[in-house]
Amino acid sequence: MGLKSFIADSKIGWRKRNYTGSEFSFSAELATSASVLICLPESLRELTIVKPFLPEFADIFAPAEMFLIACPGSHVANVFPRKGYRIIAPGMHQRTWAGLPKPGLLKALHANKFDIIIDLNLHSNPFVEFILLDFPDCVKIGVGDHRGEPFHNVEIRTSYMRDERNIYRSFIETINQLKNPLPRGFVGQTRLSGF
Repeated sequence: MGLKSFIADSKIGWRKRNYTGSEFSFSAELATSASVLICLPESLRELTIVKPFLPEFADIFAPAEMFLIACPGSHVANVFPRKGYRIIAPGMHQRTWAGLPKPGLLKALHANKFDIIIDLNLHSNPFVEFILLDFPDCVKIGVGDHRGEPFHNVEIRTSYMRDERNIYRSFIETINQLKNPLPRGFVGQTRLSGF
């Protein structure tokens, strides 16, 4: 572990120990969300896998305002179309020496008053983890079961171990079913992925 990783882990650990969450109604937050932030993965390979699924989030949460945030250094503005999303692509100057978001970036993010934050990272990402810890009043939904509280309020596990495309597919289907449940009395087959 290098010095940068040690400092980042120490700062995240301190924030985690001093974190105070708030109570919320998950179904109410999903139903009334007005502003949603999606934290993109850092690697180009994962970004390429995630890209086709992003329009579905905009459909699920419509008419909420949708934001994508990339990690500094990833050229997400060149990869993703702007249709349906506002893209936040921080520069390297908005990240500390240890790789964490600077206070000015966090302040700018808070100005958007996010109701929901969706973390699409399948692996540890200190930049995103620090952002998640800075939003105790948001519903934070994550993929898998590797971070837990306080990073995520809700984690959706899937039965797909290493098939990233199907992990994301199952994740989105589950969020859609939670946000838009079938009406009472509906007869038919449905399966909640991820449970």
